[in-house]
Amino acid sequence: MPYRPSALSVSLMLVTHYLTAFGGIISIPLILSEGLCLQHDSLTQSQLINNIFFVSGLCTILQVIFGVRLPILQGGTFALVTPAMALLSMPDWECPAWTKNASLVNTSSPVFIEVWQTRMRTLQGSIMVASILQVLVGFSGLIGFLMRFIGPLTIAPTVSLIGLSLYDSAGVKAGSHWGISAMTTVLIILFSQYLRRIPIPVPAYDKIKKLRVSKFFLFQIMPILLGIAVSWLVCYLLTIYDVLPSDPDEYGYLARTDVKGNVVSEASWFTFTYPGKWGLPTVSLAGVVGIIAGIICSMAESVGDYHACARLSGAPPPPKHAINRGIGVEGVGSLLAGAFGTGNGTTSFSENVAALGITRVGSRTVILLSGFVMILMGILGKIGAIFTTIPTPVIGGMFMIMFGVIGAAGISNLQSTDMNSSRNIFIFGFSMFSALVIPNWIMKNPTFLDTGVKEVDQVLQILLTTHMFVGGFLGFFLDNTIPGKYTAISCFMAMMKAQFLNYVPLTA
Repeated sequence: MPYRPSALSVSLMLVTHYLTAFGGIISIPLILSEGLCLQHDSLTQSQLINNIFFVSGLCTILQVIFGVRLPILQGGTFALVTPAMALLSMPDWECPAWTKNASLVNTSSPVFIEVWQTRMRTLQGSIMVASILQVLVGFSGLIGFLMRFIGPLTIAPTVSLIGLSLYDSAGVKAGSHWGISAMTTVLIILFSQYLRRIPIPVPAYDKIKKLRVSKFFLFQIMPILLGIAVSWLVCYLLTIYDVLPSDPDEYGYLARTDVKGNVVSEASWFTFTYPGKWGLPTVSLAGVVGIIAGIICSMAESVGDYHACARLSGAPPPPKHAINRGIGVEGVGSLLAGAFGTGNGTTSFSENVAALGITRVGSRTVILLSGFVMILMGILGKIGAIFTTIPTPVIGGMFMIMFGVIGAAGISNLQSTDMNSSRNIFIFGFSMFSALVIPNWIMKNPTFLDTGVKEVDQVLQILLTTHMFVGGFLGFFLDNTIPGKYTAISCFMAMMKAQFLNYVPLTA
């Protein structure tokens, strides 16, 4: 008979997977809030957090039942954050100056609501249209054909630049109080790297050994959550004893825990998201093209996740039709995420794939229940509000770790490539450097792109200011045109399996 984990084991694994996804899920709406002009509207930020939890849970259930049918959790994707922020930073969508001043923002005024909802509707429509491509690629079986041309020298710069391109967001938040952000970073490093193998003894009970002492690897399972919790507590103590400044113009004010006012008390106990909550989505051609670039990157990562998940859960390698279903369902998930107003899409969570290697429990039941828990968290409005009260420098410290790990995870894709080859070194180095230089120059010289056709200018503006597109495109073009390429799809799949078997990223 197949092994069925006990109710206690299921409960523990459910909590493990939820906490593993926690950091990545809440980070996305907090980043997008700046581009949406919501940095001073904590209540709406909390609704975005609830939305992404709800949709992540719904898509997880769809993936496990109808998609690849492996114990793989779905959540927001950083691959869509970069093109989304590129769209929202265009001159036509730049936030009005008054929205950046907390004293001038009236979050209930129709003018302010229209400012951010207009941007959200454009982002929603762009994600929904771009997601249709992923649905078609998945259910038509084209993903196998595309993967023959997308190798490590394309994936490595693309994924690395997702993390590296977010350095400004991390720096701004961490810079609001470097002491608090440094403490958060040090705590997460301490828990995730130095204490990860130290178990915590906890009482346990089973029918055979009765009452016994079990080992619980607390620091390995939730280092990010522990780091945030301790730093949050320190900020609270510094706030109630007035160690931190109370003047909004003074350095360190954003480290206070009372900055967000009464957002928790104002938030509803229950909140329900639905398609069109922010109005009828609109479509931007430039936004669609930029989001498609992110979706292609997301699809390539997901294929590797499927193989790693099957290996870690003791299942046979997923057949082509299962991979096709998985990619197709992820496209449906991104379509739903756009419709429900998360400002993001969905993808498989590599962190939770790695968690299978820690727990050694590859149960679809656990992931299904994790999906239901995320739906519940998305309905409880107070939960989203609590997350928005995390002090800004604490979030900055978390970003320093998370974005650094994403950047390193991208480079780890090169482990199956011969980096003694001058060809491969050139392709990777040139792609990475160009992806840092070109977007930076275009952002400083936005009027340089002037073809006479506004729509074309917008498309070029978004593509050339999206670091991962520039790096990924150059890597793709050079790898497929310079003689000497030997990485076929089988080699790429082997590399992706090895990556997730040998590399265990930070969990929450």
